[in-house]
Amino acid sequence: MFAFFEKLVDTFRDDPGAPPQSTFAFIWHYVRQLGWPLAALLVTGLGVAVTDALVFAFIGRLVDILSSADPATFWSDHGMSVAAMGFVVLVLRPAFMILNSLLSEQTVAPNFANLVRWQSYRYVLRQSFSFFSNDFAGRIANKVMQTGVSLADFVTGLVETFWFVAVFAVSALILLGEADVRLMLPAALWLAGYVLLAVWMVPRIRAASKRVSDQRSIVNGRIVDSYTNIQTVKLFAEDEGEERFVGSAVASFVERLSLLTRRITTIRMVLSLLNAGLVVAITGVALLLWQDGAITVGAIATGLALAMRLSTMSGWVMFQLSSLFRNIGIVQDGMETIARSYDVTDMPGAPDLMVRGGEIRFENVRFHYGRPSGVIEDLSLTVRPGERIGLVGVSGAGKSTLVSLLLRFYDVEGGRILIDGQDISEVTQSSLRNAIGVVTQDTSLLHRSVRDNIVYGRPQADEEEYRAAARAAEAERFIADLADSRGRLGYAAHVGERGVKLSGGQRQRIAIARVLLKDAPILVLDEATSSLDSEVEAAIQENLEQLMEGKTVIAIAHRLSTIAAMDRLIVLDRGRIVEIGTHDSLVARGGVYARLWRRQSGGFLPDSVLSQEPAALA
Repeated sequence: MFAFFEKLVDTFRDDPGAPPQSTFAFIWHYVRQLGWPLAALLVTGLGVAVTDALVFAFIGRLVDILSSADPATFWSDHGMSVAAMGFVVLVLRPAFMILNSLLSEQTVAPNFANLVRWQSYRYVLRQSFSFFSNDFAGRIANKVMQTGVSLADFVTGLVETFWFVAVFAVSALILLGEADVRLMLPAALWLAGYVLLAVWMVPRIRAASKRVSDQRSIVNGRIVDSYTNIQTVKLFAEDEGEERFVGSAVASFVERLSLLTRRITTIRMVLSLLNAGLVVAITGVALLLWQDGAITVGAIATGLALAMRLSTMSGWVMFQLSSLFRNIGIVQDGMETIARSYDVTDMPGAPDLMVRGGEIRFENVRFHYGRPSGVIEDLSLTVRPGERIGLVGVSGAGKSTLVSLLLRFYDVEGGRILIDGQDISEVTQSSLRNAIGVVTQDTSLLHRSVRDNIVYGRPQADEEEYRAAARAAEAERFIADLADSRGRLGYAAHVGERGVKLSGGQRQRIAIARVLLKDAPILVLDEATSSLDSEVEAAIQENLEQLMEGKTVIAIAHRLSTIAAMDRLIVLDRGRIVEIGTHDSLVARGGVYARLWRRQSGGFLPDSVLSQEPAALA
């Protein structure tokens, strides 16, 4: 039975596109995917509310029957009425409640929350590189996780609250009015006060909840940031500094949370006074009307039962209303992150990139990271099919930015980039990046097994293939000695978050093995061997030469000896090409590259080297 209800909503259903950026459109974007289970939840919720109201009507009727009935003929005279009451209480009401609970707790709440999480995760995953570089990963993850739960709680809470207000409160007034219109007056005044309280306080709770949600995400982001960079924290003995950094965020969270809880407590205090007044007022009016013979004892019983029920249920409803608007605040906060438009998008119907020779052409490329100037200025360069070029320049010259533009982490602000004559902005991003193998200086690995990391770019690779790649990257020897805390060995051992369990050189060799296995037609090496000692680098170099055979290669290196054998060297300064040539020709020319070559100390370039006027472009 449980399994049936748990499968009514498919958590992994195809999402219907980008989530809207307005609150209720955002909510409806996900809610409409529930389909008929949501309609069934509404129907069963209505059934619970109606049968609940009928029970109180039966109580008054039963008291009146007992007041005048003859015990000897009770069952013959009133058996059908009592049987009807019993059917509602024993069968109909429990049936609606059971179905409502199954739909709410087994179908909607868990599956809907996870559906929102899954679709939000998939949408955010396809955001641009800049989206993630400008935020905490932990903060983004927290938004995705809590938005799903809050949206599910909002939907289920709204259904329950709506039917209480629409059915139970209205039916209570009708039942009191049937006995005597004057008995409705205390309930009507109570309801007016209740509505005013809700209108006054609930929006304030929503605003406070949104601020609490945002600060909670900041706290989560800072904690994850500290733990993710624990090596840096330990190296600089900054435990206390991190405590202050996170503590300031926690203090702000506590302050905002206190404001929220004060408003919730204020509601409960005022509501307790309203409820006390309701019970006393209905009791007093009922007794006065009974003394005048205007109502029966059964009407008094119904009135008092309804008053007590309204009193107890009103607290629950106000809590639900507060919860609804708290959840709305959390959803609004999450929506600001989740529903953000993509900075880099595929054109509608964009084809896959078809790499034939691997020619790369930069045509009048301009890119300033949104600023008026700087970084890349009107750069034109053609890399011939199968050619190997090296990019040279001090930090900030634009080397890594140029590679990021080639990978389309950002869109160019002017000009265009073509691969084999195809504008990279007009092909799919996935096909573009599948055609480019990249080894970066700052290598981070996934917290998965060594095998999973190596085959990441080619998941279908068999054991012989990924082991061969590891051997070529001089990694198999240390992989054989790996073991993690759960006893997994070798290729099955997990490497820790960002590969923290491995040394920098070991991470670099895993990254090289990954690119060797991917075997893409275009290769980007961004300080690919910077973390390796000379012996290991020399051993890998021959395999890298084989890897580069027949490929178009762009290599970045501060250590010029690692790229001196490239077909051409491109010297960049402030986003412009200042020299092009082979190592020998550039040294012979005596220009910028020659000065870099002469002044290089320990394989690194001082940032002051290019402060002189650059040589004219050959």
